[in-house]
Amino acid sequence: MSNQRKRVVITGMGTINPLGLSMAASWQAIMRSASGIELISLFDTTAHTVKIAGEVKGFDAIERYGKKDARHMDRFVQFALGAAQEAMLASGLKVDAGNADRIGALIGTGMGGISTVGAEAQTLSARGAGRISPFMVPMMLPDTAAGQIALHFGLRGPNLAVSAACASSTNAIGEAAEMIRRGAADVMLSGGAEAALTPLIMAGFANMGTLSTKSTDPHSASRPFDKQRDGFVAAEGAAVLVLEDAAHATARGAQILCEVLGYGLTNDAFHMTAPASDGASAARCMQLALDNAGLLARDIDYLNAHGTSTILNDNMETLAIKKVFGESAPNLAVSSTKSMHGHLLGAAGALEACIAVQAILHAMLPPTINYEHPDAQCDLDVVPNKARAAPVRRAMSNSFGFGGHNACLILGAFANGRS
Repeated sequence: MSNQRKRVVITGMGTINPLGLSMAASWQAIMRSASGIELISLFDTTAHTVKIAGEVKGFDAIERYGKKDARHMDRFVQFALGAAQEAMLASGLKVDAGNADRIGALIGTGMGGISTVGAEAQTLSARGAGRISPFMVPMMLPDTAAGQIALHFGLRGPNLAVSAACASSTNAIGEAAEMIRRGAADVMLSGGAEAALTPLIMAGFANMGTLSTKSTDPHSASRPFDKQRDGFVAAEGAAVLVLEDAAHATARGAQILCEVLGYGLTNDAFHMTAPASDGASAARCMQLALDNAGLLARDIDYLNAHGTSTILNDNMETLAIKKVFGESAPNLAVSSTKSMHGHLLGAAGALEACIAVQAILHAMLPPTINYEHPDAQCDLDVVPNKARAAPVRRAMSNSFGFGGHNACLILGAFANGRS
């Protein structure tokens, strides 16, 4: 058996998020510096201090899946399946009896079916235990998104969920790539899904003091690295990528979009919600991804930052980037697309990985919008306000989550030689 490391490529992508119901629509919105942040319409916010979020708009689950199936899927699963359908269509991959055992799904989520839990808790309180849905448990489980994707496409390979707060889907992609490298599968559908814009969760985040309260102008609320940032903007949605053994993809004549070059993960072991302020563990995560890819920091052309728009995170991430990139840090393009689509929690990393792939394919740097007041503590090139044309051969994508979870991916343009 050869000891040569298997190459893992991306052959399809799909997304449903506040900027659009497809990858193409989302990328076009990003190139326009559009914002998907609006006043919340999913529930009455009269009693809530935070009234804005990144809601998915124009999504009709009944139209997509039929009334019966839609009723038996939590909103996060509906998003995951929709993103997976787009990704599979883009990949041109056909599942049949001959390959189903070698195709799997790994979907990350921080909250799972929390909207189902909230709705059934209200039913229990108002109508009693006998009225709880028999579908409640499978609808709420974090692994149900991966399970439903497997059911829909007939995938009999590895199937599981990853839950690591806001690093969940970055970890999911990294771990799925490792499954392919070790020969457990030829293809993995991987990414993340989240639908946690519920009264309970939004109140919890608000009472922690983590959310922006700029409700009078929703479009300007998410402002990573800006001196007047006051918290993140919660959002919902999903993104799924088709990861494939490069030899398998080449053999079937697939269009290869990009290559997964490196993956790193660490933990701060510092605090359950706050990041370690010195950025040391986040920096080590980025360095591990570089080492895994066999690259140096100077090989990275673009970095999609975690960039939540909180004081602590943006300061920490800036320090971490400086630790890894050293003297070249001021010249590195570092943007946070959360300024446009908000923070999709466990699904954020997957969406941002898709955006990094698009940056490579289109030679365009996504912007950080709402950057109006420079912060001396965050003195990086954040690609302020407008997209910028630039060659991007290799991109890094960071995700940092509550519990000290850090995850990092490195993606690169694919060539028959080495990326």
